[in-house]
This record gives sequence, structure tokens and C-alpha cells, in this order.
Amino acid sequence: MSKRFAITGVGGYIAPRHLEAIKATGNELVAACDPNDSVGIMDRYFYEAAYFKEFERFDRHLDKLRRAGEGIDFMTVCSPNYLHDAHIRLALRLGADAICEKPLVLNPWNIDALEELAEEYKQKVYTILQLRVHPAIIALREKVRKEKRKKKYKIDLTYLTSRGGWYLVSWKGDIEKSGGLATNIGIHFFDMLSWIFGKVQKQEVHYSDEKSVGGYLELEKAEVSWFLSIDRKNLPKNATGSTYRSIMIDGEEFEFSEGFTDLHTRVYEETLNGNGFVAGDTREAIKLAHDIRTSPVIGVKDYSHPILKKLSK
Repeated sequence: MSKRFAITGVGGYIAPRHLEAIKATGNELVAACDPNDSVGIMDRYFYEAAYFKEFERFDRHLDKLRRAGEGIDFMTVCSPNYLHDAHIRLALRLGADAICEKPLVLNPWNIDALEELAEEYKQKVYTILQLRVHPAIIALREKVRKEKRKKKYKIDLTYLTSRGGWYLVSWKGDIEKSGGLATNIGIHFFDMLSWIFGKVQKQEVHYSDEKSVGGYLELEKAEVSWFLSIDRKNLPKNATGSTYRSIMIDGEEFEFSEGFTDLHTRVYEETLNGNGFVAGDTREAIKLAHDIRTSPVIGVKDYSHPILKKLSK
């Protein structure tokens, strides 16, 4: 049976992947909200959906539907990071489950509050951890679990995604609203690494400015030197396009560049089948991103990421 959805942040960068997933899984979008009214993308997927520029009117409309026995089943949350918590709470009050983009929240203690509310309202809080359904990453996790070696894997994680001047002017450039680069663009990879290689035992921040951040992690099964940047100058000469991803494991490149196009839809399929990723699944990565954001920068070390060593010269 088709489920009824609403969405916040429908004018944002990631919203089309959610609209596609809602459509591809045979469900209906009944209402959408975004203060930015550049939302013509909706016509491609849900021509009849009601749109609200003001959040308060969106809230009132959904509550009216609920009282008429036509409430929503799910609220998809694609709004700016600092609003996720409030928009999930609205979903729960409306008697709907939430499906929230990453990061679920900015601070680990916010997870506890949402879990309590979800239990109180008898609803679920789901999130999108799409790298956990990537075939190559699933295969790597299985390989690591089977090897059971005592020596830790040595990993270099590099994620470079060029962004223009708009990024720092927008909410994404405000650490209070986005959580900074480690949260906004790194959360996917921190979740992936902890899912594969175990919990964080130690973390250090070696470098941080408004466009780049890097450091070191010790996980249960890996030592990780990592570097994230939105500065175009850091892209390698052989990079195609504006994004470069690389994970080196014991000196060998782990290839996972393909297979990203339908990951959101796969997560929706699992969620609708009752097997989605819940709030507690995000705890390790959100705590790590929070710790990175609040840790002192100790400077570049001999075990820092190779790009950081070049930047420090």
C-alpha cells in the first residue's frame, strides 16, 4: 500500500535523491516545505504536492490532514543540519516516522532525546547511511570481519569536493548550523569507517581552516589518516570533475567510485521494509564529528595525511 510523505528542505541539493526514492518505491508526496521557492524540481516527481514557503503553514496543513484522518506516514527531512532535530520532532508529533538526511543531529546527546521522543510517540526515526548499502563497501566489511588479523589496517582517506564562494556564505559555512566540514561532508565516511573497522579509540585534529580539515583516527581495527577539503586547489591534476574520493588500505586503492546513483532508493526500500537505519546507528559517527569540531588543532605530524604534509611545507 502506498505511503504518504511530506518533505522539508525540498529546494536543497540533496532533495532530488529523496524525491526520486519516494517515487521509485511507489509512494506519494502530499506536501513540501522550503523557504527558498526554487522548487520546480517537484513537477518532475509530484506535480500535485502542496508547497509551503513558511514552515508554520506547512505544520498547520499537515496537522489539518492528520485531524481529517489523512495524515502522513513519513516525513523526509532534507533541511539544513541544525534544523533536523526540530523537523524530526514535528514528524513524531504528527504521528509519522522520520527519514532524515545526514547528519541526523549535530550533537550525540540530541540522539538520546530523539530516541526518548520516538518511544513516547510510538514512532521511528530513520536516517540515510547510504554507504552501508554500497556493494563494494559491504564486501569490504565482510572481508575485514573474516580476516580477523591482529595488526591494524593502515588507511589514508581523502575526500575533496570543490565548492565555490557561495558555500562559506551559506548556512554550510556556519559551523553552528552545519557542524563544519567534518560533519557536513565527512559524516558519510566516518560512519563507513567505524561500521567496517570498529569503534573510535583515539582521534586527533592536525589541521583545520574554513576550507579544509584533517587528522588521525585509531579504530579497533585500523589507523586512519584523513583529509577533507572543499578547496579546488587541493584536487589532484588527474581528477575528473570537481570531486575526488580515495581510500588507500595498506597502500592499495579501495575502488568504490561506481554505484552511487541509486543508493538513496535502496535505503528507502530497506526502511519501508522495516530494516532502515535508526537513530542509534548514527551515534559513533556523530560523536566523532562532534569531537573533531571541539578538539584543539595539534599540528601536522609525521603520521599525518600525505596532503597535510605537503600543505605544511
